[in-house]
Amino acid sequence: MGVSPITSHVLDAARGAPAQGVPVTISYAPTSQAAAASQSTVIARSVTNDDGRCPSLLEDTHVLKPGVYTVRFDTKTYFALHGEKSFYPFVDVTFEIDQPAPHYHIPLNLAPFSYTTYRGS
Repeated sequence: MGVSPITSHVLDAARGAPAQGVPVTISYAPTSQAAAASQSTVIARSVTNDDGRCPSLLEDTHVLKPGVYTVRFDTKTYFALHGEKSFYPFVDVTFEIDQPAPHYHIPLNLAPFSYTTYRGS
């Protein structure tokens, strides 16, 4: 079995553990102008597993096209599962691909009042 061309890993920095149960959505727009005008199309939905990962966000055969991708993490739902409020109801990580590579990993370090992300490997 291959790997989704876009994967994610969410860590709960406040708990020092993987963030299980975070709904994750990927959207695609062909240009940054289309993305800015909210003309993106949802291409995948998933929920983080017990290791805080979404290993099969997209089918491993999915071919990425040049354009703008947004990975949305529904942090409000996650924190509500733990009886907490979140300052950020969701986190959008938007990135542009000119020449698609075989894999993009989008990690998120999460806390109720903070988050960080980077391009993983």
